[in-house]
Formats: sequence, C-alpha cells, structure tokens
Amino acid sequence: MTDVIAASELRKGFRTRRGPVEAVRGVSFTVAEGEIFGFLGPNGAGKTTTLRMLTTLLPIDGGSATVAGFEVASQPKSVRERIGYVSQLGGADDLATGRENLRLQGRLYGGEPALVERRVGDVLGLLDLESFADRRVKTYSGGQRRRLDVGLGIVHEPQVLFLDEPTTGLDPQNRANLWDHLRALRERGTTVFLTTHYLEEADVLCDRVMIIDHGQIVAEGSPRDLKREIVGDSVVLRVADVPQARARARLLLEEARFVSSVTDGEDGEMRCYVDDGAAALPELLRLFDGEGIAPRAISLSEPTLDDVFLAKTGRSLRDAGPRNREEVPS
Repeated sequence: MTDVIAASELRKGFRTRRGPVEAVRGVSFTVAEGEIFGFLGPNGAGKTTTLRMLTTLLPIDGGSATVAGFEVASQPKSVRERIGYVSQLGGADDLATGRENLRLQGRLYGGEPALVERRVGDVLGLLDLESFADRRVKTYSGGQRRRLDVGLGIVHEPQVLFLDEPTTGLDPQNRANLWDHLRALRERGTTVFLTTHYLEEADVLCDRVMIIDHGQIVAEGSPRDLKREIVGDSVVLRVADVPQARARARLLLEEARFVSSVTDGEDGEMRCYVDDGAAALPELLRLFDGEGIAPRAISLSEPTLDDVFLAKTGRSLRDAGPRNREEVPS
C-alpha cells in the first residue's frame, strides 16, 4: 500500500513567555493511502502543531515531510492543491448558505462551474446536507455546521483530508453521525488524518493511531494491537480515606500473585492489571476484607487506549492537561 504521508524527524519550536518550548521533537511516521489515521494525545502535546506543519500552515524547523508525493517545505503549492483542511474553528461564512459556501470553495480551487456544481451536489448528498443547503449557515446546528466544514474540505476532491479535533463540542449522537460520514469518505478512497483527544473516537474510527506526549511519539499501531500490549484486564479501585489505607492497599496489590502491575491514578485511585478480571475481582475483595480495608469503589474493564497511554507515560490521558501554549514560532 502506498504511503501518502511520510514524516521524518519533524521538529518545531516556539517562543513563549516562559521561554523557548519544543512542541514537536523528532516525530517520524507514515500514513497509507485510504487510511483513517488518528493522532491522539492530551492538549498541548504537539498534535495541532504537527498537523499545521503537514498542511504548510507552519514552517518546519527540522526534519522533512512529504504529502501526496510532494515535499512540504519546498513544494507547498502542490501540497495545498491536493489536500483538504478542516480546523477546529471551521471556515464557513455564516451569512452565506451551505450551498454557496461549497460553491465558492470549489471555485477557489480552480474548478470549472459545471464540475463544481456536480461536486457540490455530490457533497451535499454524501454528508446529508441537502435538506438545509439553502439556509444561511448561521442557522445551522453544531452537527450540521461541522458536516459542512468537512464538505468544504472535500469539495475539491483532495487526496488527503486533515481534520483538527473534528468532533469537539458535538453531542454523542452528532459525533457518531460524523464518524459514519468519515468512514464513507474512506470507502471512496480519501485518506483521513485527524487529531483528537477523544479515546473512544480514536478506538472505533481509526485504522491506526499514533499517541504523542510532550512532542514525542509514545505509541503507534492499530487500536487493537496497542491494547493487546496491555496484558489482561484493568481493575480500578479507590479505598476509604483513612490513614495509611491507600498505602496498605497498594502493598497488598503489589504482593498479590494474580496482579501483574499496579499504577496510581488521580483522586486516590489505583489501577492494577490481572489476567482474568472476573476471577480476580472476588479475590481482591476477600484480600481487602481480610485486612480490614473497605474499597469505596471498584470497577473492571478490558484495556483501553487510556491504559496504553498510562503504561507508556505513567499517567492517564484523560487527566493529562495542557503542557504548554503553542504561540509564536521560534
């Protein structure tokens, strides 16, 4: 399968009020033609900076990248002609209709009027925009507006569609609806590169994911393969808030023969991994009861991408806050 994106040792620095920051530190990866590729990580990890370098919106400080067969640094015009880009904020004109927005975008990319009209009709049908295509965008709901944003990114038939946090702010139903439309684009041959901090989104939508933290890649592969690296099931528990209870509970877990590893989470949580969660749960409860430790909460689940991030970094991706502000390029 042909690689439509290839990045080698990409680097980007910024000047901030606190001094220089390396937002992206030697990132290398490839994306195959026709994939939905997810770039997953906490806010401030370097996701958007990497995407903006690939789309020619930020200069590359170090390393190299090719998109659709063209060098990003030396052939930016050729790259732009072959990609679509949907930012977090979108780009539709509120006072124009959806159809007018799509028509203008197609013409800006040099399409002939007849071809643009055909493409506009195709996009309206593909993204279920037909019923409100002739209303002004300012009347659209959040889900309708986001589907129009995607339409603006594909009306010129790009080889690669870049999406920056495409479902942020959408409710679960609209998010799942947009996932269906993105899968339809992949079936038509479009390569989709998206950044996200939603674990479920990366898990159910992406063929492959790459997890970035502090500007460096910590994991890469299919969601299934990455989760297979985490042996067994995950048990999360919280004990009563009494002196030494947490320390005693952790020691018991570390010494238990059926527990493979133990990590600390937020708010007094502990997470341990076991081969068979259904068998281990009653064992854990008996173990704690014998020591007079009362769990306040306990839950069992199969490994998730959050477990992958936790295993690689020592902290939960759900709780990893922004590390830096990506402001002025250095």
